Amino acid sequence: MASLSLSPSPAIAALGRRLAEQPARWLVTGSAGFIGSHLVESLLGLGQTVVGLDNFATGHRSNLDEVRSLVTPEQWLRHSFIEADIRDPDACREACRGIDFVLHQAALGSVPRSLANPLATNAANVDGFLNILVAARDAGVKRFVYAASSSTYGDHEALPKVEERIGRPLSPYAVTKLVNELYAEVFGRCYGFASIGLRYFNVFGARQDPEGAYAAVIPRWTRAMLTGGPVTIYGDGQTSRDFCFVDNAVQANLLAATTDDPAAVNQVYNVAVDDRTSLNQLFEVLRDALTELRPEVRHLRPIYGDFRPGDVRHSQADIGKARRLLGYFPSHRLAEGVRAAMPWYLSRFAVAEEVCR
Repeated sequence: MASLSLSPSPAIAALGRRLAEQPARWLVTGSAGFIGSHLVESLLGLGQTVVGLDNFATGHRSNLDEVRSLVTPEQWLRHSFIEADIRDPDACREACRGIDFVLHQAALGSVPRSLANPLATNAANVDGFLNILVAARDAGVKRFVYAASSSTYGDHEALPKVEERIGRPLSPYAVTKLVNELYAEVFGRCYGFASIGLRYFNVFGARQDPEGAYAAVIPRWTRAMLTGGPVTIYGDGQTSRDFCFVDNAVQANLLAATTDDPAAVNQVYNVAVDDRTSLNQLFEVLRDALTELRPEVRHLRPIYGDFRPGDVRHSQADIGKARRLLGYFPSHRLAEGVRAAMPWYLSRFAVAEEVCR
């Protein structure tokens, strides 16, 4: 991923200096996943000691292998890994021992997956969340930062989305993410345990899995464009999202973990860029970016399918709260993030592209 120095926020430059001067021990759950592996990479690059935990249900060893290739051997020596499941309380206790900061990313994502298997989603996202939350509290962790979700806004139609106003959940996945926020709030009130939730809005970038029925839209469509597969838009293409490049999510996590403003703690924040892009527009952004490198894709057109149950129609985040209390300032908007990620997509899908020719 790109260096944090790309961000124009003075808070990020100060954060990098502070972390370099005061190294800490961090636990990243879901460290072999998409966002988790970027957090590991950034923390190691900032001189931190990192413990990763993953059960490889959705993460990949190749993500950690890639991180190892991108950091120095000295930095990699500060990394250790626990292969375990957050549904195991003993594993959570072991992982939290001696940890200063927890960045909790482990979960079973995807609205469609939760509709197909709500029990599995609940077990990972609610039982697992509570296990790691209790373990972190008992270990005296300084700050617990967890991946919340824009799905929490549910059927609340007003745009942009403001943290204090949510609707009714539209999927089992959304229910689990709302429960996470409720547990974190209660632990703050009952135990004085400091946490911050980050409501991610459609994060994308390198190492995001294009495989399977629950793959995210940007890597899935990019691979389809490169390999000649169909690009399917569910609905009329006017469904819109606030797409957020992964560097922005990393920035928000590190700011949340290290803020010394008491007013910023025990809060939830939107992590996005305060923008709306329809699926039709997203198709054009991806096709245009690819055309610069692969001119043959310029004539591609999408196909349209039925709307998917549980999907929110429109999404856009107000990021004023994160700007004000955390010093968050997105370093990449959609087109910038796509251009930054495209070389990775091309290298990742090169073999499949050649096979299809």
